[in-house]
Amino acid sequence: MSAMVIVSGDAAGFAQEITAGRHRLAADEPIGAGGTDTGPTPYDLLLAALGTCTSMTIALYARRKQWPLERVTVTLGHARVHAADCENCETQPVGLHRIEAEVTLAGPLSEEQRARLLEIANKCPVHRTLTGTIEIRTRLA
Repeated sequence: MSAMVIVSGDAAGFAQEITAGRHRLAADEPIGAGGTDTGPTPYDLLLAALGTCTSMTIALYARRKQWPLERVTVTLGHARVHAADCENCETQPVGLHRIEAEVTLAGPLSEEQRARLLEIANKCPVHRTLTGTIEIRTRLA
């Protein structure tokens, strides 16, 4: 296993503590879904991973090409409601139906450069992971 992320939480609620290397994060569900809203939801974190990777990939490509990109903003949303996703976990497959991502590029770029950077957005490693075949092996420790 390459990167280690540890997630733990009290079984009485949804709040989770996340450790990724030397970084500490929190995750939870909104109050309306039974959580305490102490952090982003799991889907928020998934979207953040995709948005972060997309922005980094676009910026890296523009730097390599020495294009005048000044800033990248990625706005994401998903089509499923997080609380309803696991209501039938044991009997029905679950998953995101659609992720919408809108990329805003700041800087004096040509239309050709903007179009190419949009193509590059879909080539980030997290995008490829999410659209590829994923095998998750879960076992008891």
